[in-house]
Amino acid sequence: MNPIRRALASGLVGLAAATLAFGAQAQTPNRELVVASSATYAPFAFENKDKQIVGFDIDIINAIARQQGLKIKIVNTPFTGIFGALNNGDVDLVISGVTINEKRKQSYDFTPPYFAARQLIALPKNSKVTSLKDLAGKKIAVVSASTADDIASREFGKTSPDIRRFESTPLIISELAGGGVDAAMGDNGVIAYRVAQNPDLKTVDDKSFPEEGFGIVVKKGDKALLDKLTAGLAAVRADGSYVTIYKKWFNKDPNVR
Repeated sequence: MNPIRRALASGLVGLAAATLAFGAQAQTPNRELVVASSATYAPFAFENKDKQIVGFDIDIINAIARQQGLKIKIVNTPFTGIFGALNNGDVDLVISGVTINEKRKQSYDFTPPYFAARQLIALPKNSKVTSLKDLAGKKIAVVSASTADDIASREFGKTSPDIRRFESTPLIISELAGGGVDAAMGDNGVIAYRVAQNPDLKTVDDKSFPEEGFGIVVKKGDKALLDKLTAGLAAVRADGSYVTIYKKWFNKDPNVR
């Protein structure tokens, strides 16, 4: 081989080696995973007095990360933009009280449920409402794009002027407490937590609401990450960590499917 060809061949081999090395580095399993969670969702995720994100969801994902040797960084992300952040690759996974449903499963992949939930209606203490149907013609506050939003939209029409959409659960409870709406609806864990802090409010459990499961969300087709999270969740349940975390935040034994 003449010197020019030898040099060219050597250069191509070096370039190929560098490309492979870069690719291996980019796909390293030890890279930090960015976790999105909306920190307005106590007791699942919220900011404490030191501005740290804490809560049931946070303890669960940290326990899973320890089990699987994953490095994670939790980022406070408004729920209204949480799926967009996942779609854009700004975050790798979402844990934020996200209900597993068929519509979402068309676009995302979920772990098995880590929390069993139902919808719950918050009302003024003197309200005569006993079910979702009783809210016809009344103003209802929901978190935009939430399961409560889906349920209210199906029952009363997506464009109904009586459905008032907000960015977070604290806002819908504040609007209810201030008399701006007649009811607020959301996931039972967080609604019960907020209502317990306001003696002028109460909750109503409509028995027609189905049981739901919260799951950890990844991009559609991200099987490697989904498998790690699923295995980690199973391990957290098996070693007793799940029960400890559940009792810490809900003061009772878990009831999970």
